[in-house]
Amino acid sequence: MGKVGSKLLFEAVELFSGLPGIGKKSALRMALHVAAQDPSKTKKLSDLLSKITTELKVCKHCFLYADTDICDICASSARDTKTLCIVESIKDVLAIEETSQYNGKYHILGALISPIDGIGPDSLNLNSLADRIVSNGVTELIMAIRPSIEGDTTIYYISKLLTGQNVKISMIARGVSFGSELEFTDEITLGRSILSRTPYLIHENQLV
Repeated sequence: MGKVGSKLLFEAVELFSGLPGIGKKSALRMALHVAAQDPSKTKKLSDLLSKITTELKVCKHCFLYADTDICDICASSARDTKTLCIVESIKDVLAIEETSQYNGKYHILGALISPIDGIGPDSLNLNSLADRIVSNGVTELIMAIRPSIEGDTTIYYISKLLTGQNVKISMIARGVSFGSELEFTDEITLGRSILSRTPYLIHENQLV
């Protein structure tokens, strides 16, 4: 898009195109759509975006975004407290919840171990994991982490970290292709992967 016409519209396109997965053409359509809306609707959108950056909280237990210090999943008495699903990101929680095949709780790592990218174990949300296992009497950890070198390295590290803990460690079935993001996996495949999870076995020749 050339700088023809409104400078405000051009700036809006630049802003929208900075969002993940949004190209210039999509950004232009979004900007034109917003420009055609009633001012009261755009004001509501503006206020909401402001609140997201200033009022959104992170759950103290699982690190999911929430409106309060404890998210609805962690606060629910209907969820299975004995099972903890370990995921990389908030997007993975949302993807798994869409399957309706899991009723336990979650622990969001926030990243995967990747030495080449300078991401080590200290960059992950691991400090509270052992305490959660003990305090909640967790009997199973489900490693719902995308199949990849980084994912396998992270699973191995956590498994070694929890050596001595009386907890079963399992992995989602590899119906999910190696290197695939969970958020882009269809609900049926992801749901079956949760239900068909397998025990995780540590091989001593694995490297971290």
